[in-house]
Formats: sequence, C-alpha cells, structure tokens
Amino acid sequence: MRKVYLDRTELTGAINVNLTDTEVILAGTTIYPMSVYHKNEEYQRYANDYDIQFIFDDDIPHLEFYTVPYVDIMAKDSKGGFIGTVGQQFDLGSDAPICYINRNLECLIISENGEDFLRNIESWQDKLKPYDKMAVYRSKAEAEMELEFIVLSV
Repeated sequence: MRKVYLDRTELTGAINVNLTDTEVILAGTTIYPMSVYHKNEEYQRYANDYDIQFIFDDDIPHLEFYTVPYVDIMAKDSKGGFIGTVGQQFDLGSDAPICYINRNLECLIISENGEDFLRNIESWQDKLKPYDKMAVYRSKAEAEMELEFIVLSV
C-alpha cells in the first residue's frame, strides 16, 4: 500500500481524504497554547514540581523541527524538550500516546495515553522509552526529500 503524507500544520478543522490503495498520514508539528487567562497556581506547580511548563498564548516557543506522524505540543521542559500528543490535537482525555522530543530531536514515548501520563506525572522523566513510530526532521523541506506529500486544493 502506498503511503502519502498530509501537512497538518496548514490545515484547520476536519478533513477527510480518501485515496484508493493509499494510506494518508498526517504530518507536522503544531502547538496547543492555552489562554493566559487559565494560568494559575496548579500549572505553576507542574512547572516547579515536575518540570512540565505548559505553553500559554503569551509565550509560544518557535519549533525548529517537523514530525511524522503529526504531534501537537502542549508543554516544554527546562532541558529544551517538548511534550505532545501523537496523531491528534492535544487532549489528555484521549487514547493518543504522549511523547517527548528532546533537544537532540530524539523522540521518546512518555505514556500510552493522557490518563497514564497524569497518573504517573511525578516520574514521567524516568519512564521515557525510545519511540520508533515517529521520525523527527529539522524542517518540512527535509521531510519532503524522503516522503511523498499530497497537496489539497479547493
């Protein structure tokens, strides 16, 4: 079966692509910032106690990597790494895996889903395991040199 990739970073809303004998894989990296209105002591506690700095709309980092499959970043840590949801928009209530991308662009799995992540949050750094279901590129252009992307037009 042929695999093609669809850049999720430039899409908004729901989309359905149906190609015969072709698997369409969402690719790219986005950030899920929370409203600064929601900043509170609980989020500060996550930063202080667990080194999980959730991203708010008053301090959105610039990402210098591109993932396949798609990752939605929700937090960062003091070591220059990022935490995100694999394959869908950030939702700790979903069954999507939670990953960590370190500053060397290595992808590690933190937990199989958001519930497990929250249950084991105090030891998340000790639970990191290599995640071979993802490729991290320095840019979309680098990914396009290896992968076939489709372009949607209206």
